[in-house]
Amino acid sequence: GGCLLLVLTPIREMAIAKEVAKTFGTYMLADYLSNYIQHPTQKMDYGIFNQLIGREVDQPFWGTRTEHIVGVAACLAVTDHMSQAIFSKSLGSPLSFAKHPGPFVAHTFFFIFGGVTMYCGLDAYFNPLHKDEERTKEFASGTYSSAIGSCTAWFEPYVAPAIASAGAGGVAGTWFGSALLPATLAYATVKGVGWYDWGNSGLNDLEMKINGLTSAHRDSFDKRFS
Repeated sequence: GGCLLLVLTPIREMAIAKEVAKTFGTYMLADYLSNYIQHPTQKMDYGIFNQLIGREVDQPFWGTRTEHIVGVAACLAVTDHMSQAIFSKSLGSPLSFAKHPGPFVAHTFFFIFGGVTMYCGLDAYFNPLHKDEERTKEFASGTYSSAIGSCTAWFEPYVAPAIASAGAGGVAGTWFGSALLPATLAYATVKGVGWYDWGNSGLNDLEMKINGLTSAHRDSFDKRFS
């Protein structure tokens, strides 16, 4: 029995790691795609990758969309699977939207809020672009925005069933319909509502520059929508 456990434990851990890695990849792609929903006509700052698409590089990683894509996806992949495990243990069976719609919606809020807030904390602590005296303020601001944005993602579990109800059951059961599309839409609402990250609002300094916008233009836009 002990020998069997020694063999099965690494296999189980590898399987979990594989699922977390798949979720990580899905969330990175979803974050990237959501930028086209939030900023359909704007040029984005992808840091070091800007040089591959002929754009100026200001910061290679920190404060760019790439930092957000990698960092948020990593945190969400962890909190998603942790939350699923906690809810499944509490329910006594694997968590699923079909069998446990209420708990699944709660899981959706908690793992998104937990993951995004974790990212905000890590960014506030490690990002060298933040002044030391403003790090606590950055984390508090990010946590507040995370709470607001996470409340908008309640619809995520309903996306695949809605696709199926529309007569596209084959699509609803795929990775695209059940994972990528719901995550992309959730990313768009969480970022858009939580951080007012729409159109010409929510752009960093380099994005303002490469899109030909002045800070006065952005201030005017923000005042109209704040």
